Amino acid sequence: MSFKNRTVFGDFQTPPGLASQVVRLLVGLGVAPASIVEPSCGRGHLLLAAREQFGEARYLGVEINPTYLRACRRKFAGPGLTLVGADFFATDWDALLAGTAEPMLVLGNPPWVTTAGLTAAAGTNAPKKTSDGLVGLDAVTGRANFDISEWMLRHLIERIDGRDATLAMLCKTSVARKLLGTMWKQGRGPRDARMYIVDALASFGAAVDACLLVCRFPAAADNQTCSVYPSLSATRPAAVIGFRDGALVADMPSYERTKGLLTGGERWRSGVKHDCSPVVELTAEGHRYRNGLGELVDLEPELLFPMLKSSGLAKGAAPQRFMLVTQRHTSDPTERIERAAPKTWRYLQSHRERFARRASSIYRKRSAFAMFGIGDYTFTPWKVAVSGFYKQIKFRAIGPWDNRPVVFDDTCYFLPCADRAEAERRAAGLNSETARDFFRAHVFSDNKRPVTARLLSRLDVDALSG
Repeated sequence: MSFKNRTVFGDFQTPPGLASQVVRLLVGLGVAPASIVEPSCGRGHLLLAAREQFGEARYLGVEINPTYLRACRRKFAGPGLTLVGADFFATDWDALLAGTAEPMLVLGNPPWVTTAGLTAAAGTNAPKKTSDGLVGLDAVTGRANFDISEWMLRHLIERIDGRDATLAMLCKTSVARKLLGTMWKQGRGPRDARMYIVDALASFGAAVDACLLVCRFPAAADNQTCSVYPSLSATRPAAVIGFRDGALVADMPSYERTKGLLTGGERWRSGVKHDCSPVVELTAEGHRYRNGLGELVDLEPELLFPMLKSSGLAKGAAPQRFMLVTQRHTSDPTERIERAAPKTWRYLQSHRERFARRASSIYRKRSAFAMFGIGDYTFTPWKVAVSGFYKQIKFRAIGPWDNRPVVFDDTCYFLPCADRAEAERRAAGLNSETARDFFRAHVFSDNKRPVTARLLSRLDVDALSG
């Protein structure tokens, strides 16, 4: 299979050794199926490993790739196997599973690809994309993107819930959590759920956090937790995740200790979103400024503010560059710059096409050089701020730099403060052990953006600050 096709189909075949480990683990958990179903069986390594352990059970494999299907048929000699050449998304799974004997084991390794990945590769092997209930900025800035495997697993669970069945799937840990979170939010969940961490780089050459998700059905309304084991051979969980107060919990013991802090009330702000960093992020050279395109330009200082990006904020660095901020509020017309700062206006006009090419729909029907994350709070002299991207969560009290308020890029979050004393007091509370325990309860280590404004807004900052 070509690299493009591998991308389009999310094709990461399960190595035989890993397949054997997975099935032995299931045997150790007491899984004894009368039938085994693999909905994307590939070359058949998991089906073959299952036959070594479960012998005379009935086996059903579905696969879209005819080359893989032939390879699977050659390896799986003897009776007891039904192979179906079909597209998962065009298959009537209710009809296919209707006569399947119980207990049933639905086993597999579904495609590791997102709808965005498929779009980039011009692939069509996917369900219809929806925003999954997202509205506003969430729906237009990327949160509507989802993993194909998540959709497939949801679909399979809807088919097997209510039956005596076990689902055992290799997938990204983020997919496993989303899947469980969706069920828990609906007031149900597997009667037993476990995640076993898998080294995806060693097994698949994929630099992602992955696991074997094992769920027992039928679902039970009273179970909203999942034990997380550090490896396939581990006998004791390293953590217990769950669902409380309408959200996923990364560590249940930490949640129990800190749930009293979930009163919220503070509105955390994100930094400035401009999507034109080569033009609006500059470094000072004497009395002039150099932009990301290498141009040395002469600008009025009124619209230039010292800035911190996520990396500098996380490392405790001083501002090294400036941001050209075109508005005081998002609704402000940027045309006013022509009279207030004519050199800056000419500079912006020279790069008008770059601003026009900004892809996000949030800029539509706005002034030509509009930005977001702009308000009076942006220019508050004192703030307490945190990077959204770093696993080591560290809050900093940020004050003026050269008598100018510091601004942040949109990967940072901050609270405006009245003065230095308030900023330092709040930063100390947010860096306390109690706060660290709170974040352990709510932050998953593999999140691309561990800290979000939504999470921060749930935290009672004043209770930490004393």
